Order: sequence, then C-alpha cells, then structure tokens
Amino acid sequence: MTCKPGKGGKIKTRRAAAKRFKQTGSGKFKFSRVGVRHLNVGSPRKQLRNLRGTGVVHESDAQNFARILPYGCTM
Repeated sequence: MTCKPGKGGKIKTRRAAAKRFKQTGSGKFKFSRVGVRHLNVGSPRKQLRNLRGTGVVHESDAQNFARILPYGCTM
C-alpha cells in the first residue's frame, strides 16, 4: 500500500502513554497519581489524601506529550 503524493504518513501513538495520560478539552494532559494502589498501610494519611484525583502535566513537558500522543487519547 502506498501513500498518495504530497501526503505524509500516519504518526504512531505510543500505546504505553495512551494508557496513562488523557488529553483534556483545552489541550492539557492529565494523569492519575501513582502510589495509591497497594502497600499503603504504613503511609501517612495526608500523603494518601494528596495522591487522590488527577494531576496535570507541566507546560514544559506538554510539547513532548503532544508528539507522543499526536491524536490525543481515545480511551
């Protein structure tokens, strides 16, 4: 199968990143916090409270995520 002249090829999505990050409507990337699945018996309650919810990727890393996830994340 060949590409049409003047058309670029498709860009592959990094599947590992697509499973961990999701693009918001404004174009930012959000992620789920790590360290809350298991082995939390001895952890301080404050630490576990702060790990709730999702986080947003810093602007300096957003360009790398836009390259890794060219079409956003469709999960």
